Amino acid sequence: MSRLTLDSLVRSGRSPSLDRGALRTGVVHLGAGAFFRAHTAVYTEDAMLATGDTSWGISAVTGRSARVWEQMAPQDGLFTVTERGPGSGASRVVSAVTETLAGPRDPLAVVERVAAPGTRVVTLTVTEKGYRADPLTGRLDVRDPAVRADLEGAPPLTAVGRIARGLQLRMLRDAGPVSVVSCDNLSGNGDRLGSLVADFADALPGAEGERLRAWTAESVSFPDTMVDRMVPATTAEDLDLVEGALGLRDEAAVIAEPFRQWVVEDRFAAARPPWERAGALLTGDVRPWEEAKLRVLNAGHSLLAYLGLALGHRTIAACAADPVAAEAAHRLVHEEALPSLRLPDGLDGPAYAESVLARFANPALGHTTAKVAADGSQKIGPRLLPTVRAVLDRGGEPRWSALAVAAWMHHVAAAGPRVEDPLAATLAGLLPDRRRAADVVPRLMEAGIFPGELVSDGLFTGLVAHWYGVIDSADTLALGKEIAL
Repeated sequence: MSRLTLDSLVRSGRSPSLDRGALRTGVVHLGAGAFFRAHTAVYTEDAMLATGDTSWGISAVTGRSARVWEQMAPQDGLFTVTERGPGSGASRVVSAVTETLAGPRDPLAVVERVAAPGTRVVTLTVTEKGYRADPLTGRLDVRDPAVRADLEGAPPLTAVGRIARGLQLRMLRDAGPVSVVSCDNLSGNGDRLGSLVADFADALPGAEGERLRAWTAESVSFPDTMVDRMVPATTAEDLDLVEGALGLRDEAAVIAEPFRQWVVEDRFAAARPPWERAGALLTGDVRPWEEAKLRVLNAGHSLLAYLGLALGHRTIAACAADPVAAEAAHRLVHEEALPSLRLPDGLDGPAYAESVLARFANPALGHTTAKVAADGSQKIGPRLLPTVRAVLDRGGEPRWSALAVAAWMHHVAAAGPRVEDPLAATLAGLLPDRRRAADVVPRLMEAGIFPGELVSDGLFTGLVAHWYGVIDSADTLALGKEIAL
């Protein structure tokens, strides 16, 4: 069967959503994975369809490997998005990507795209670990070998290095202002990314760094955003099902839930796509929205993943159907997360939490516990620790947040050096020979993830050790009784 391309799409009687001949590249996106394709690309295409302004085509850059380039480039940047779950619409072909670059193979081309005068927005979805930040301080980890190589003048391979070197070339060419928009699950993601770029500039020698930092402060904005859509990894079976429905083979197909949300701080240094015409919310303050999502949806997702692995579940939906795991997630979001939040105007906290738990239970997505559990060292901090501190500050016991942390520690101890995490070697090196709570918990508290006041807080560490022991006993009945107390 023919592969999805412009020609094959036209021959099949379908047309691209957009007039590809009119599309220009106004957006560069770093990290062209499944989430970008199901979220940012869809919003950008819908914005162009709503207005007829086709100047916002996307140059999509792959991150750590060329696999996505190998999927998308032969397809002229086309791909399908298929929704699954209540309220699903028909599969759609998305045509907003005008160019796909293999970032690892051609890093200088990426710098050129960021610096191009026609580029007005740079967006990115590189996951938490892609920022190469110290998980405790949030500052750029200049000891990271890849960051060091970017600073020393090698063709940049890190996200921050690509952005900083692209901005530097843009400055030298007087290419004009630009906005850099993080779409990752980080609190204050825009300000944080701006600080990391500033850290990169500060690490450059003398006047070079000073000039870049000054120009960036004047000509570049880093708006905060909150993004939300569940996009599981595409399977071989998914590709076959899409092929059967479309009549063409789409190697870049993505599967997503029907729900999608994007809240964007209205702080741009240059023109941007009219994303609000596609349903995005432009606001002056994203923080309440992003904190609600991080502490309710993302924290609940992590708890279900780590507890689910201990209970032997392969998917998040199976965890959500397990009374023990479901009750733990319910209590985390309702008893600890929501009371610690400043909710945005118009958001009904309990209703939001229940909608999130219902979305977790969507069996059509097949979101795996292993995938959600990956990179925990980068996720524990922003998702769970603010709630821990808030509960402790008001004199409470962060039982459910501690359960999530304990479940993560148990996962790390069980996986050992095989754990999928950027700090895998550090975590494995900390693990003691005996994997009991009294041995593991104090050691993993030294991983550079937990601030000193939590490491020394006997109530918090005691709760983590208690839950670790309950999980490690492999007594599901005892775990259920503990959670029901």
